[in-house]
Amino acid sequence: MIRPATEEDVPELLAMIRELAEFENLAHQCVCTEDDLRRALFEPGAVVHDTLALADDGSVVGHAMWFRTFSTFMGRTGIWLEDLYVRPAHRRQGHAGTLMADLRASSDGRVEWEVLEWNEEAIDFYQRLGARPMAGWTRYRWTSAQP
Repeated sequence: MIRPATEEDVPELLAMIRELAEFENLAHQCVCTEDDLRRALFEPGAVVHDTLALADDGSVVGHAMWFRTFSTFMGRTGIWLEDLYVRPAHRRQGHAGTLMADLRASSDGRVEWEVLEWNEEAIDFYQRLGARPMAGWTRYRWTSAQP
């Protein structure tokens, strides 16, 4: 079962973002606050979206945070998946697949994301869905002075 996140879900979202940062050995870079999430997700003109995965009892067990992109070559919008996270106790129960299927159904273009090279479990999952890595592209990034 999935549903869009609401403002009341912000504390739970931040907890999962911190859990993911810890898993990825990047907790030192996780400076996001509840106010940051509220602004990004719920202020007028917000472009970030979040879909929650729920257990049978209604508790939040995972989420997909994403935003729209545009392909000039395709002439269509797509989706950039920023985070896909399912809490360890709830993995291998179909939650990630349901979140990914929802994203795919929400795009008439493409869905794209990154995965850490060492995260073989995630790579295997994405390949089982039929996704393939992009060859021939190098990602660049500018960052602010913040960590």
